[in-house]
Amino acid sequence: MRLYLIGMPGAGKSTLGRALAQSYGVPFVDLDAEIVAREQRSIPELFAQEGEEYFRQREADALQAVVARYPALVLATGGGTPCFHHNLELLLETGLTLYLAVPVPELVRRLLHSAAARPLLAAAPDAAALEARLHETLAARQRFYDRAPLRCTAPTCSPETVRRLIARYSTTA
Repeated sequence: MRLYLIGMPGAGKSTLGRALAQSYGVPFVDLDAEIVAREQRSIPELFAQEGEEYFRQREADALQAVVARYPALVLATGGGTPCFHHNLELLLETGLTLYLAVPVPELVRRLLHSAAARPLLAAAPDAAALEARLHETLAARQRFYDRAPLRCTAPTCSPETVRRLIARYSTTA
């Protein structure tokens, strides 16, 4: 089984992904960490030195490599991963995709002190600007996120909640 987690920055993809991978007994991969390992530079460095388009291509390359390497895994994607280079189609064709739909006010609370380390949020000087940026980003990405067959709408999704969603989906799909 391949389970892909998508959603906004701060949605909890990596945290939930680790717990789910342990629960299912499969590897966990964080796509951003995979890109950093391949490029030997941080995500902010890649954006600053090469630009977003370069980063998005490296992201697509890393995603293809991960999918080819792991017949079973839980993958935490970057927030923008499904929105570029037909990545969403790859996710939908090769595994089960879960959208972690976390309300923007909760994202602001989670990201307020780490936004400076995230290239697409770094310019937000305060909570109000961060909230506006997150609303704008979510509006641009929503049509991609909404294509995921599974959605967890609670601010915090537990592995048990996801197991129930998958079980329900498996019986109706």
